[in-house]
Amino acid sequence: MISRQPKGNFAFIDNQNLNLGIQKLGWKMDWRKFRKFLKEEYNVTKAFMFIGHMPEHEDMYLQLHEAGYLIVLKPTFDMSRPQKVLEKPAEGEKPEEKKPVKGNVDAELVLWAVKEMRNYKKAVLVSGDGDFYSLVEYLEAEKKLQRLLAPNAQYSSLYNKYEAYVERLDRHRKELAYFVRKKPAK
Repeated sequence: MISRQPKGNFAFIDNQNLNLGIQKLGWKMDWRKFRKFLKEEYNVTKAFMFIGHMPEHEDMYLQLHEAGYLIVLKPTFDMSRPQKVLEKPAEGEKPEEKKPVKGNVDAELVLWAVKEMRNYKKAVLVSGDGDFYSLVEYLEAEKKLQRLLAPNAQYSSLYNKYEAYVERLDRHRKELAYFVRKKPAK
């Protein structure tokens, strides 16, 4: 029987934490650049993107998949009673109500990181959320933690113990930011 050795590292990405963390700083991620960054910097052969599913974002999921991510969708749920949208309705129409939704991906991310463990050399966790502390602790104890990529400086203080693994993505803004390319004027 031939033993199968893992060939590369896997990334486990908390999409909402990453997006909100970098958008707080006023920029957006270029997902193709980020995938290339993961491959070149950390030998990431598979990048799992955990994201709340909303039917109106199907095109975005397809684009992420085409950029090299394995998309893991979690059903979203209504967080509270409806809230009024701030846009002014047309005359004679009622204000549209918008319900905040949440797709809590934490449990899925932890499950996938553990169940895929035999298939990767090391894990790269992309999130600053302290809810993943137990996973980080476990991966480190198993010598399976490569890096903890936090979106910005406001990551959980629970990770202070793992500071040697933490890298802030805001320090890579120039190489990872999405820029709208303007067409030259004719």
